[in-house]
Amino acid sequence: MQWEFSLSSLFFGLLITGVGACLVIFYRQVADNFLHGVQDYDKTKLAGIIAIILGFLVMANLHYLILYNILVNVFPGLK
Repeated sequence: MQWEFSLSSLFFGLLITGVGACLVIFYRQVADNFLHGVQDYDKTKLAGIIAIILGFLVMANLHYLILYNILVNVFPGLK
């Protein structure tokens, strides 16, 4: 599998990273309004950090490589 740059992956990754950053910045408002309040503050920040990491992976177009390696290990006939 060969890595190649994709402009659409870059913009989609930026979008995911932006949403994750907003989730980390406004975690109190999100947890108070959409979740169960104070008990979900840490979970909301963790979800935002995971979204930021996922956004960076999508921006660098590495998510295909990771998914391909997982699928080849689970289903060896896909090579």
